[in-house]
Amino acid sequence: MALNPSDTALWPAPHASGAVDATVHVPGSKSVTNRALVLSALASEPGWLRRPLRSRDTLLMADALRAMGVGIEEGVGPNGTGETWRVLPAGLRGPATIDVGNAGTVMRFLPPVAALADGEIRFDGDPRSYERPLSGVIDALRVLGARIDDDGRGALPLTVHGGGALDGGPVEVDASTSSQFVSALLLSGPRFNQGVEIRHIGATLPSVPHIRMTVDMLRGVGAQVDTPESGGEPNVWRVTPGALLGRDLTVEPDLSNAQPFLAAALVTGGKVLVPDWPTRTTQPGDRLREIFTEMGGSCQLTDYGLEFTGSGAIHGIDVDLSDVGELTPGIAAVAALADSPSTLRGVAHLRLHETDRLAALTKEINELGGDVTETADGLHIRPRALHGGVFHTYEDHRMATAGAVIGLAVEGVQIENVATTAKTLPDFPDLWTGMLGSDGA
Repeated sequence: MALNPSDTALWPAPHASGAVDATVHVPGSKSVTNRALVLSALASEPGWLRRPLRSRDTLLMADALRAMGVGIEEGVGPNGTGETWRVLPAGLRGPATIDVGNAGTVMRFLPPVAALADGEIRFDGDPRSYERPLSGVIDALRVLGARIDDDGRGALPLTVHGGGALDGGPVEVDASTSSQFVSALLLSGPRFNQGVEIRHIGATLPSVPHIRMTVDMLRGVGAQVDTPESGGEPNVWRVTPGALLGRDLTVEPDLSNAQPFLAAALVTGGKVLVPDWPTRTTQPGDRLREIFTEMGGSCQLTDYGLEFTGSGAIHGIDVDLSDVGELTPGIAAVAALADSPSTLRGVAHLRLHETDRLAALTKEINELGGDVTETADGLHIRPRALHGGVFHTYEDHRMATAGAVIGLAVEGVQIENVATTAKTLPDFPDLWTGMLGSDGA
């Protein structure tokens, strides 16, 4: 990876002068919003998304579906109860050009949808999107009957020549680099003529909770899905062909995006309340309750939401994050401020995310005086006294929020391009300074 960021647009990360005590309303889940958009677009009747996340990644998904003929009407719910999107399925069609930005869900979930369209659908995106693995989806779609031009790259840019339908059937996929390869085929699978049987043949499978989320949402719109957890074969998922129902879905808060705010309570020995934290969820971010409790906090889940309290001490942790890799940057930031070393394991696949997150975290924390070393599948973090400096983001939203967490405890941290948080967490700077308003930071 070329670690060559620009020092432009520096944001002084606020330093906490005391314990935070705040209620933070976290916007809706990106993972749920984008899956719901795809399922609603493929349904046989209109559906509703209430309190969807409005961010770069979700707007890219909505615009992409509109380009293929789907109607998405934006409005406000009854009595001003938040934004509501009405999704009106239509015959998918081209020609169209899709901008995926650097959104993994858009670049991976939509080529199977495009294969069902009548016409040519071209996919392009940010320069980094060309480096992110896509061959698992491309190769699988070809086996299932799709025609795709990618000049042999196994990556963007590419063109899907939609034929209005897809045969489907059995296919082998190596999803070692991204569970989104499995989710992408599952989401469109009910619309394939023979459904789909996906057999994962790789040595590892990261982010399994995201596949469980996909399955749960498919079942919620009437799809029949057989999984390893429901008594099926290991590493095999089957979706029966059939119509999908329109659904009225209220999107949960994005629990992974709650991470920096919970971390603030841990780092400052304060308290943060996140309203509407679900009592049952497939979101991987729910594991923060367990991880941050082990690192020194305590939490209580009430009818109103999650109340998380820091003890004033931060402990190191030895943890396998293979199922929740997206939490790694925030955990690394907290671990750099702990009273003992930490080892974060099971996240080699993060080298292929928005940036090479392992290299980026190592470089940026060490440049603030830290002691982080990369391992084959993660990071080893030995806490040291940190100092101020520029924390680069590499256009990665979770790098930006990780730097902000460190800034709470370390004066003089400046975040390069904090605006990249708009990818999944709009208005993060305002939410962050609002959380700190009560402590005079």
